[in-house]
Amino acid sequence: MKNIKQFVVLLLLVAGGFVLVSSVYTVDEVEQVIITQFGKPVGEPVVEAGLKFKVPFIQEVNPIDKRVLEWDGPPSDMPTKDKLYISVDLFARWRIVDPLQYFLRLRDERSAQSRLDDILGSETRNAVAKHELIEIIRTSKDRVPLLDTTVLGDDLLSSSTTSSTASLPEQKSNIGALVPIEKGRKLVEQEIFSAAAEKVGVFGIELLDIRFKRINYNESVRPKIYDRMISERRQIAERFLSEGNGEAARIRGNRVRDLNKIQSEAYRKVEEIRGLADAKATEIYARAYNQSPQSVEFYEFTRTMASYPAMIGESTTLVLSTDSDLFKFLKGMKPTTNTPSE
Repeated sequence: MKNIKQFVVLLLLVAGGFVLVSSVYTVDEVEQVIITQFGKPVGEPVVEAGLKFKVPFIQEVNPIDKRVLEWDGPPSDMPTKDKLYISVDLFARWRIVDPLQYFLRLRDERSAQSRLDDILGSETRNAVAKHELIEIIRTSKDRVPLLDTTVLGDDLLSSSTTSSTASLPEQKSNIGALVPIEKGRKLVEQEIFSAAAEKVGVFGIELLDIRFKRINYNESVRPKIYDRMISERRQIAERFLSEGNGEAARIRGNRVRDLNKIQSEAYRKVEEIRGLADAKATEIYARAYNQSPQSVEFYEFTRTMASYPAMIGESTTLVLSTDSDLFKFLKGMKPTTNTPSE
Protein backbone atom coordinates (compact mmCIF):
# COMPACT_ATOMS: atom_id res chain seq x y z
CA MET A 1 0.00 0.00 0.00
CA LYS A 2 2.81 2.29 0.89
CA ASN A 3 4.51 1.61 -2.44
CA ILE A 4 1.31 2.45 -4.30
CA LYS A 5 1.05 5.80 -2.54
CA GLN A 6 4.67 6.58 -3.37
CA PHE A 7 4.11 5.67 -6.96
CA VAL A 8 1.00 7.86 -7.16
CA VAL A 9 2.86 10.79 -5.58
CA LEU A 10 5.74 10.32 -7.97
CA LEU A 11 3.33 10.13 -10.88
CA LEU A 12 1.60 13.32 -9.75
CA LEU A 13 4.95 15.09 -9.39
CA VAL A 14 5.98 14.03 -12.89
CA ALA A 15 2.62 15.07 -14.30
CA GLY A 16 2.81 18.39 -12.48
CA GLY A 17 6.33 19.01 -13.72
CA PHE A 18 5.28 18.16 -17.26
CA VAL A 19 2.29 20.51 -17.00
CA LEU A 20 4.53 23.22 -15.56
CA VAL A 21 7.08 22.81 -18.32
CA SER A 22 4.32 22.91 -20.94
CA SER A 23 2.90 26.12 -19.50
CA VAL A 24 6.18 28.03 -19.29
CA TYR A 25 8.16 29.45 -22.18
CA THR A 26 10.88 32.08 -22.66
CA VAL A 27 11.03 34.96 -25.12
CA ASP A 28 14.50 35.87 -26.42
CA GLU A 29 15.66 39.48 -26.92
CA VAL A 30 15.67 39.03 -30.73
CA GLU A 31 12.26 37.36 -30.88
CA GLN A 32 8.59 38.15 -30.63
CA VAL A 33 6.00 35.47 -30.03
CA ILE A 34 2.51 34.69 -31.32
CA ILE A 35 0.46 32.32 -29.13
CA THR A 36 -1.94 30.12 -31.09
CA GLN A 37 -4.75 27.94 -29.80
CA PHE A 38 -5.91 25.21 -32.14
CA GLY A 39 -4.01 26.99 -34.93
CA LYS A 40 -5.56 30.44 -34.35
CA PRO A 41 -3.77 33.38 -32.69
CA VAL A 42 -4.96 34.34 -29.24
CA GLY A 43 -4.12 37.46 -27.35
CA GLU A 44 -1.62 40.14 -28.31
CA PRO A 45 1.85 39.37 -29.64
CA VAL A 46 4.48 39.00 -26.93
CA VAL A 47 7.31 41.40 -27.74
CA GLU A 48 9.06 41.70 -24.37
CA ALA A 49 11.81 39.24 -23.48
CA GLY A 50 11.56 37.07 -20.37
CA LEU A 51 9.76 34.10 -18.82
CA LYS A 52 6.12 33.78 -19.91
CA PHE A 53 3.18 31.46 -19.24
CA LYS A 54 0.57 29.89 -21.47
CA VAL A 55 -2.19 27.30 -21.29
CA PRO A 56 -0.46 23.95 -21.46
CA PHE A 57 -1.09 21.47 -24.26
CA ILE A 58 -3.68 23.51 -26.15
CA GLN A 59 -1.61 26.65 -26.79
CA GLU A 60 1.49 26.73 -28.98
CA VAL A 61 4.38 29.20 -29.11
CA ASN A 62 5.31 30.64 -32.54
CA PRO A 63 8.54 32.66 -32.38
CA ILE A 64 9.06 35.42 -34.97
CA ASP A 65 12.37 37.17 -35.53
CA LYS A 66 12.37 40.92 -34.86
CA ARG A 67 15.91 41.65 -36.09
CA VAL A 68 16.75 43.38 -39.37
CA LEU A 69 16.60 40.65 -42.00
CA GLU A 70 18.28 40.37 -45.37
CA TRP A 71 16.73 39.83 -48.78
CA ASP A 72 19.11 39.05 -51.63
CA GLY A 73 17.22 38.12 -54.76
CA PRO A 74 18.67 36.33 -57.76
CA PRO A 75 19.85 38.41 -60.77
CA SER A 76 17.04 39.08 -63.24
CA ASP A 77 17.18 40.02 -66.91
CA MET A 78 14.99 42.97 -67.87
CA PRO A 79 14.87 45.60 -70.66
CA THR A 80 15.48 49.31 -70.18
CA LYS A 81 13.58 52.12 -71.85
CA ASP A 82 16.21 52.27 -74.63
CA LYS A 83 15.71 48.54 -75.34
CA LEU A 84 18.91 47.28 -73.75
CA TYR A 85 18.63 44.00 -71.85
CA ILE A 86 20.50 44.12 -68.56
CA SER A 87 20.95 41.78 -65.62
CA VAL A 88 19.98 43.50 -62.36
CA ASP A 89 20.98 42.16 -58.94
CA LEU A 90 19.30 43.77 -55.90
CA PHE A 91 19.53 43.44 -52.16
CA ALA A 92 17.21 44.80 -49.47
CA ARG A 93 16.85 45.01 -45.69
CA TRP A 94 13.52 44.45 -43.90
CA ARG A 95 12.00 43.63 -40.54
CA ILE A 96 8.71 42.45 -39.06
CA VAL A 97 6.85 45.28 -37.33
CA ASP A 98 3.38 43.69 -37.12
CA PRO A 99 3.94 40.06 -36.07
CA LEU A 100 0.24 39.22 -35.94
CA GLN A 101 -0.42 40.37 -39.50
CA TYR A 102 2.80 38.70 -40.61
CA PHE A 103 1.75 35.40 -38.99
CA LEU A 104 -1.76 35.45 -40.45
CA ARG A 105 -0.60 36.16 -44.01
CA LEU A 106 2.84 34.55 -44.32
CA ARG A 107 3.42 32.29 -41.29
CA ASP A 108 7.21 31.94 -41.77
CA GLU A 109 10.29 33.63 -43.20
CA ARG A 110 10.42 31.36 -46.22
CA SER A 111 7.02 32.59 -47.40
CA ALA A 112 8.11 36.18 -46.71
CA GLN A 113 11.23 35.79 -48.83
CA SER A 114 9.16 34.35 -51.66
CA ARG A 115 6.68 37.24 -51.50
CA LEU A 116 9.55 39.75 -51.44
CA ASP A 117 10.97 38.09 -54.55
CA ASP A 118 7.70 38.70 -56.35
CA ILE A 119 7.10 42.26 -55.18
CA LEU A 120 10.64 43.63 -55.41
CA GLY A 121 11.29 41.87 -58.71
CA SER A 122 8.09 43.29 -60.21
CA GLU A 123 8.74 46.85 -59.02
CA THR A 124 12.32 46.68 -60.24
CA ARG A 125 11.19 45.65 -63.72
CA ASN A 126 8.67 48.48 -63.81
CA ALA A 127 11.26 51.06 -62.73
CA VAL A 128 13.97 49.83 -65.10
CA ALA A 129 11.54 49.74 -68.03
CA LYS A 130 10.66 53.42 -67.44
CA HIS A 131 14.25 54.68 -67.48
CA GLU A 132 17.17 54.58 -69.87
CA LEU A 133 20.33 52.72 -68.97
CA ILE A 134 22.31 55.89 -68.23
CA GLU A 135 19.75 56.83 -65.54
CA ILE A 136 20.42 53.54 -63.75
CA ILE A 137 24.20 53.60 -64.16
CA ARG A 138 24.91 57.17 -63.06
CA THR A 139 24.69 57.80 -59.31
CA SER A 140 22.84 61.10 -59.60
CA LYS A 141 22.06 63.76 -62.17
CA ASP A 142 24.45 66.24 -60.49
CA ARG A 143 27.58 64.15 -60.94
CA VAL A 144 29.70 65.49 -63.83
CA PRO A 145 32.28 63.23 -65.53
CA LEU A 146 35.87 64.44 -65.59
CA LEU A 147 37.56 65.15 -68.91
CA ASP A 148 40.59 63.01 -69.62
CA THR A 149 42.94 65.72 -70.89
CA THR A 150 45.75 63.25 -71.50
CA VAL A 151 44.14 62.18 -74.78
CA LEU A 152 44.47 65.71 -76.10
CA GLY A 153 48.24 65.70 -75.94
CA ASP A 154 50.59 68.10 -74.20
CA ASP A 155 51.38 69.93 -77.43
CA LEU A 156 47.72 70.75 -78.14
CA LEU A 157 47.06 71.88 -74.60
CA SER A 158 50.08 74.18 -74.45
CA SER A 159 49.93 75.47 -78.00
CA SER A 160 48.71 79.03 -78.41
CA THR A 161 50.31 80.05 -81.69
CA THR A 162 47.08 80.26 -83.66
CA SER A 163 43.42 80.63 -82.84
CA SER A 164 42.52 77.38 -84.56
CA THR A 165 45.01 75.44 -82.46
CA ALA A 166 43.76 77.06 -79.28
CA SER A 167 40.16 76.11 -80.06
CA LEU A 168 40.98 72.48 -80.86
CA PRO A 169 40.98 71.16 -77.23
CA GLU A 170 37.69 72.93 -76.58
CA GLN A 171 36.21 71.21 -79.63
CA LYS A 172 37.50 67.80 -78.58
CA SER A 173 36.27 68.16 -75.01
CA ASN A 174 32.74 67.55 -76.29
CA ILE A 175 33.68 64.02 -77.34
CA GLY A 176 32.15 61.47 -74.95
CA ALA A 177 29.71 63.97 -73.38
CA LEU A 178 26.90 62.19 -71.51
CA VAL A 179 23.28 62.56 -72.45
CA PRO A 180 21.24 64.68 -69.99
CA ILE A 181 20.31 62.76 -66.85
CA GLU A 182 16.98 63.57 -65.22
CA LYS A 183 17.13 61.39 -62.10
CA GLY A 184 20.01 59.00 -61.58
CA ARG A 185 20.32 55.66 -59.81
CA LYS A 186 19.51 56.98 -56.33
CA LEU A 187 16.12 58.29 -57.37
CA VAL A 188 15.37 55.10 -59.30
CA GLU A 189 16.12 53.11 -56.14
CA GLN A 190 13.85 55.46 -54.21
CA GLU A 191 11.05 54.83 -56.69
CA ILE A 192 11.38 51.06 -56.25
CA PHE A 193 11.54 51.47 -52.48
CA SER A 194 8.41 53.65 -52.30
CA ALA A 195 6.34 51.35 -54.50
CA ALA A 196 7.48 48.14 -52.79
CA ALA A 197 7.24 49.45 -49.21
CA GLU A 198 3.53 50.12 -49.64
CA LYS A 199 2.87 46.62 -50.96
CA VAL A 200 4.86 44.71 -48.34
CA GLY A 201 3.35 46.79 -45.53
CA VAL A 202 0.11 44.78 -45.67
CA PHE A 203 2.10 41.72 -44.59
CA GLY A 204 3.35 43.39 -41.41
CA ILE A 205 6.76 43.98 -42.99
CA GLU A 206 8.71 47.25 -42.97
CA LEU A 207 11.07 47.68 -45.89
CA LEU A 208 14.15 49.51 -44.59
CA ASP A 209 16.36 49.89 -47.64
CA ILE A 210 16.94 48.66 -51.17
CA ARG A 211 20.04 48.97 -53.34
CA PHE A 212 21.35 47.88 -56.72
CA LYS A 213 24.14 45.42 -56.05
CA ARG A 214 25.19 44.79 -59.64
CA ILE A 215 24.06 45.90 -63.08
CA ASN A 216 25.48 44.17 -66.12
CA TYR A 217 24.57 43.56 -69.72
CA ASN A 218 22.69 40.42 -70.59
CA GLU A 219 24.93 37.60 -71.79
CA SER A 220 23.24 37.45 -75.18
CA VAL A 221 23.79 41.13 -75.98
CA ARG A 222 27.10 41.66 -74.18
CA PRO A 223 29.32 40.86 -77.23
CA LYS A 224 27.30 43.31 -79.36
CA ILE A 225 27.59 45.99 -76.69
CA TYR A 226 31.34 45.49 -76.45
CA ASP A 227 31.68 45.62 -80.24
CA ARG A 228 29.73 48.86 -80.32
CA MET A 229 31.90 50.34 -77.58
CA ILE A 230 35.03 49.33 -79.49
CA SER A 231 33.60 50.86 -82.68
CA GLU A 232 32.82 54.13 -80.89
CA ARG A 233 36.32 54.28 -79.42
CA ARG A 234 37.79 53.67 -82.85
CA GLN A 235 35.65 56.43 -84.34
CA ILE A 236 36.88 58.83 -81.67
CA ALA A 237 40.46 57.70 -82.31
CA GLU A 238 40.03 58.22 -86.04
CA ARG A 239 38.62 61.67 -85.40
CA PHE A 240 41.58 62.57 -83.22
CA LEU A 241 43.92 61.17 -85.87
CA SER A 242 42.27 63.06 -88.73
CA GLU A 243 42.23 66.31 -86.78
CA GLY A 244 45.85 65.74 -85.80
CA ASN A 245 46.81 65.10 -89.42
CA GLY A 246 44.95 68.23 -90.48
CA GLU A 247 46.69 70.27 -87.81
CA ALA A 248 50.06 68.80 -88.86
CA ALA A 249 49.37 69.67 -92.50
CA ARG A 250 48.43 73.21 -91.49
CA ILE A 251 51.62 73.57 -89.46
CA ARG A 252 53.73 72.22 -92.33
CA GLY A 253 51.99 74.60 -94.75
CA ASN A 254 52.68 77.53 -92.44
CA ARG A 255 56.29 76.41 -92.15
CA VAL A 256 56.77 76.31 -95.93
CA ARG A 257 55.04 79.68 -96.30
CA ASP A 258 57.15 81.24 -93.57
CA LEU A 259 60.31 79.72 -95.07
CA ASN A 260 59.50 81.10 -98.52
CA LYS A 261 58.76 84.47 -96.97
CA ILE A 262 62.07 84.48 -95.11
CA GLN A 263 63.97 83.41 -98.24
CA SER A 264 62.29 86.06 -100.41
CA GLU A 265 62.97 88.78 -97.87
CA ALA A 266 66.58 87.61 -97.58
CA TYR A 267 66.97 87.58 -101.37
CA ARG A 268 65.50 91.08 -101.59
CA LYS A 269 67.87 92.25 -98.88
CA VAL A 270 70.84 90.65 -100.68
CA GLU A 271 69.87 92.29 -103.96
CA GLU A 272 69.49 95.64 -102.24
CA ILE A 273 72.92 95.31 -100.66
CA ARG A 274 74.40 94.13 -103.94
CA GLY A 275 72.83 97.06 -105.83
CA LEU A 276 74.14 99.52 -103.27
CA ALA A 277 77.58 97.90 -103.50
CA ASP A 278 77.59 98.09 -107.31
CA ALA A 279 76.48 101.72 -107.17
CA LYS A 280 79.22 102.48 -104.67
CA ALA A 281 81.81 100.67 -106.77
CA THR A 282 80.68 102.52 -109.88
CA GLU A 283 80.93 105.77 -108.00
CA ILE A 284 84.44 104.91 -106.84
CA TYR A 285 85.46 103.89 -110.36
CA ALA A 286 83.97 107.08 -111.77
CA ARG A 287 85.89 109.24 -109.33
CA ALA A 288 89.08 107.28 -109.95
CA TYR A 289 89.02 107.33 -113.73
CA ASN A 290 87.54 110.80 -114.30
CA GLN A 291 90.43 112.67 -112.80
CA SER A 292 92.12 113.34 -116.21
CA PRO A 293 91.70 112.47 -119.91
CA GLN A 294 94.58 110.03 -119.64
CA SER A 295 92.88 108.14 -116.82
CA VAL A 296 89.66 107.95 -118.84
CA GLU A 297 91.54 106.59 -121.81
CA PHE A 298 93.37 104.09 -119.63
CA TYR A 299 90.08 102.94 -118.10
CA GLU A 300 88.55 102.35 -121.51
CA PHE A 301 91.61 100.39 -122.57
CA THR A 302 91.69 98.14 -119.49
CA ARG A 303 87.98 97.43 -119.60
CA THR A 304 88.15 96.59 -123.30
CA MET A 305 91.09 94.26 -122.77
CA ALA A 306 89.30 92.58 -119.88
CA SER A 307 86.30 91.87 -122.11
CA TYR A 308 88.31 89.95 -124.71
CA PRO A 309 88.87 86.76 -122.67
CA ALA A 310 85.19 86.73 -121.71
CA MET A 311 84.02 87.13 -125.32
CA ILE A 312 86.58 85.18 -127.30
CA GLY A 313 87.44 81.61 -126.52
CA GLU A 314 89.60 78.99 -128.22
CA SER A 315 86.76 77.83 -130.46
CA THR A 316 85.06 81.22 -130.92
CA THR A 317 84.73 82.76 -134.39
CA LEU A 318 83.68 86.38 -134.63
CA VAL A 319 82.84 88.17 -137.86
CA LEU A 320 83.01 91.87 -137.10
CA SER A 321 83.69 95.04 -138.96
CA THR A 322 87.11 96.57 -138.47
CA ASP A 323 85.35 99.83 -137.69
CA SER A 324 83.67 98.44 -134.58
CA ASP A 325 84.57 99.84 -131.20
CA LEU A 326 85.81 96.41 -130.20
CA PHE A 327 88.83 96.66 -132.45
CA LYS A 328 89.63 100.32 -132.13
CA PHE A 329 92.61 99.57 -129.89
CA LEU A 330 93.77 96.69 -132.09
CA LYS A 331 93.79 98.89 -135.19
CA GLY A 332 96.10 101.37 -133.53
CA MET A 333 98.63 98.80 -132.47
CA LYS A 334 101.92 98.58 -134.32
CA PRO A 335 103.84 95.41 -134.64
CA THR A 336 107.02 95.28 -132.69
CA THR A 337 110.26 94.70 -134.55
CA ASN A 338 113.32 93.03 -133.18
CA THR A 339 116.41 95.20 -133.73
CA PRO A 340 119.69 93.40 -133.88
CA SER A 341 121.83 94.00 -130.96
CA GLU A 342 125.00 95.89 -131.61
